[in-house]
Amino acid sequence: MSTDLTGLAGNAFGTFFSSAIVQLFVTAAILYLFVVWLAAAFWAFRDMHERSENPVLPYVAAGLIILCTPFLFALGVVVYRVIRPPERLGEIYERNLAEEALLAEVEAIKTCRNCDRRVNAEWIICPWCRTRLNRVCPNCSKLVGLDWTICAWCGKDFERAVVAERAAVQTGYVPAPVVGAAPAQPAGGRITDRKPAVGG
Repeated sequence: MSTDLTGLAGNAFGTFFSSAIVQLFVTAAILYLFVVWLAAAFWAFRDMHERSENPVLPYVAAGLIILCTPFLFALGVVVYRVIRPPERLGEIYERNLAEEALLAEVEAIKTCRNCDRRVNAEWIICPWCRTRLNRVCPNCSKLVGLDWTICAWCGKDFERAVVAERAAVQTGYVPAPVVGAAPAQPAGGRITDRKPAVGG
């Protein structure tokens, strides 16, 4: 009796799998699995190419998926996702750009070299510690840096002016007074050519 049931079951399974519809379905499933296997290998190749500059690693990643065969490629995908680099090259590049922009923004904030407080770029003197920050060009009256050797606005050469002043002091040459200028003051701080008071 049991032999008859086993034979009937075998005949039923044989008839089921021998039908054209079932064979077409099985063939389609195997073909689909094969396509997904190759697609997973290509995905691993492209993904590693975006995450590493090494030209060999993308082929190694694709080879890992291919070696797992169409039936175990899911295990290869899991292993690849565990060992792959965490960031893409584009993400690293964007992060580096953000860090450089932040650093440039911090460097653009001008601070006093003496008290390290934030100062304005157009200030001449630090209002907290009275440190000189900039100077005024004697030719065009615009702000210039203390370490500038030439005015960027009018082209006045500060080094030549300093050399000329030193040469004038050494030779004893005193430039002619400017009409309308305030009288010179001696070392004591009092004006010497003051007119006497009337009636004194």
